[in-house]
Amino acid sequence: MATGHTSIWTLKRFGRFLPGTKEDGGNPWKMFEPSESAGELVFTIVESGHMLVSQGHDLLDGFSLLDAPSFLKVQQKSDTLLFRLTVKGESRLIRMQFSGSRAEALEQCSSAVLRLKEYLPVTTQGGPPPPPLSCPPTPNQPPTKTTAQDQQAGAGEAMATEPEVVQGSLSIKRLTQHFLGEHGLSLPLAYRHGALSRGELEPFVRLCLLDPSFPALVEEVEGELRRVLQD
Repeated sequence: MATGHTSIWTLKRFGRFLPGTKEDGGNPWKMFEPSESAGELVFTIVESGHMLVSQGHDLLDGFSLLDAPSFLKVQQKSDTLLFRLTVKGESRLIRMQFSGSRAEALEQCSSAVLRLKEYLPVTTQGGPPPPPLSCPPTPNQPPTKTTAQDQQAGAGEAMATEPEVVQGSLSIKRLTQHFLGEHGLSLPLAYRHGALSRGELEPFVRLCLLDPSFPALVEEVEGELRRVLQD
């Protein structure tokens, strides 16, 4: 099924090929199946062009389909898709079988193939937390009196902690200070529009966390932001 530009399908099985396992007498495929404890298997292609396979709250696999013809080959066999990825000379295989009756599984698989063909050819084989609550005064303790001086001091602190409301455009330096948490800003509406919807943001973040190079990228971005402040 499709949600906006995000397409979602349920899977009966998902597997990763484990090289060398067959020679040891084991099953060369590590298989995942839906269950009450682990959750259902879901195959998703989000608007940004990222492909995700998840089970419950776990992300089993995922990568970007942008420039997919350079590293990915997909083959359909009945209600099953086989993916062969080749990155830096190393190949790996994953496969997925769609859920439902025979007709439903074939329909889901065909729908996924149509979406994948937007990025590459597909061949066919055999066809913030709430603030803490203030403690009420105890029965034997009278309410604390607040003087006018205390009220003025509290108002001054509130004004100091409230973010600055900005109208119009912003300089790169002020935006950088905001992103680094050095200066609070209430950004204009033009800066509040995200490219991803709320439903697409979580799988995208999970995909980033799955990438081993993501922490280093975050550190590099923060370093570049601090260099911008120094310029």
